[in-house]
Amino acid sequence: MQNTFWHRIPKPIIALSPMDGVTDAPFRFISAKYGRPDIHFTEFTNVEGLTRNAAVMLDDFLYSEIERPVIAQIYGSEPESFYKIAVLVCELGFDGIDVNMGCPAKNVAARGCGAALIRNPPLAKEIIRQVKRGVQDWSEGRNIEDLGLKPRMSLKVRRMNLGRIGVETLPERKLIPVSVKTRIGYDSIVVEDWVKHLLEEEPVAISLHGRTLKQMYQGFADWDAIARAAEIIHQTPTLVLGNGDLEDMDGVIRRVRQTGVDGVLLGRGAIGNPWVFAEKEKVKALLAGEDDANFEIKTVDLAVRFQVLLEHARRFEEIKGGDRFAAMRKHFGWYCKGMPGAAELRGQMFRTKSSSEVEKVLEDYLKS
Repeated sequence: MQNTFWHRIPKPIIALSPMDGVTDAPFRFISAKYGRPDIHFTEFTNVEGLTRNAAVMLDDFLYSEIERPVIAQIYGSEPESFYKIAVLVCELGFDGIDVNMGCPAKNVAARGCGAALIRNPPLAKEIIRQVKRGVQDWSEGRNIEDLGLKPRMSLKVRRMNLGRIGVETLPERKLIPVSVKTRIGYDSIVVEDWVKHLLEEEPVAISLHGRTLKQMYQGFADWDAIARAAEIIHQTPTLVLGNGDLEDMDGVIRRVRQTGVDGVLLGRGAIGNPWVFAEKEKVKALLAGEDDANFEIKTVDLAVRFQVLLEHARRFEEIKGGDRFAAMRKHFGWYCKGMPGAAELRGQMFRTKSSSEVEKVLEDYLKS
C-alpha cells in the first residue's frame, strides 16, 4: 500500500500526537483550524468496550472534515475485537487506523494492552493482521450490521456520518492504511528486536515514543534509540516517526536531522498552542535544503490567543455539552502559559462552568 496519504505528505511529516484525555474532537478542530498539522489522531479507544456495545464510546470517534487526514487510534488485546472495530472505523470514513502499542498506564498494561504488547510479539502481530483483515473485508462489502453488534451501534454510526457531512451515505469502500504507535521497550530498550516483529506485518508507519513503559513520562526521550530503529525500518517500505519531548519546530529540526526519521509527532508542545504547527512548511523547506527557507518562531498576540481559547471552549460545549465543561478546564493553563499574572488567571478560569464565564474572565483580564 504505497499510494496513501502517508506517502503523499511532503517529508518530514509533522503530525499531532494522540493524547488520552486531550486530543478530543474540540481540541483537534482547533488544531486543524489554526495549526494544520499533517495528520490528526483520535484519542485511543478500547476495542473490547466497543464490541460489547458501549455506544457512548463512539463519541471518541467524532471528527470534522477539517481534520483530514484523520486516523482512529484503537487499543485492546482481543484480535477478534480489533477485526470488528476495524470494520466500524472504515464505515465511519476515517483515513487510517492506528494501533496503540505504547500506552504505559497501569490499568491498560495490566490487561495486556498498550505497551504490554511489547512483551507479546505474537499477539501484537495477530492484532495487526486482524485490523488489516477488517479493512480488507470492509472494502469488499462487509458492513457493521454483519458483526453481531446491537442495532444501536450501527444506528449511531449512521447518525455520526450524517452529522459530519450532511448526507446519509457510506464512505468510499477503499483500503485504508494501518499504522502502529509504540515505545522503545517495556522495562528495558529492545526497540531493534521489537520493530523487526512489527515489520513482519508491514504497517504503513511505526511511530516510536522514545521511552520505555517503565519510564512512563519520566526522564528524557531516547532519540538515539529511535535513530537505531529508524535504520532498521528504513530497510523496508514502512515509514518511521519519532515522538517525545518535542516542544517546538526547533526541536523538530534538530531531531529529524539527528535521526533521519520520516516525521515526528508533537504532543504536549501543541496543548494550548495550535500555532506550533503554523511554520511546518518552512521547516520542511529548510530540511529539504532550500536556500531561501526562512524559519523563525512567531509569537501570537494575546487577544488572538484569548479568541482561540474562547472558541475552543465554545466548541467543547457544542460537541460535548455544558455538563462536561470541567474537562475543558485543563486546557486553560496551557493557553495562559507565560502570561503576566498567569497563576491568578488560571485560578479564575479553573472555577468557570461555561464558555460565557470564561469570556467574562478574559474580558476582565484584558481590562486590568
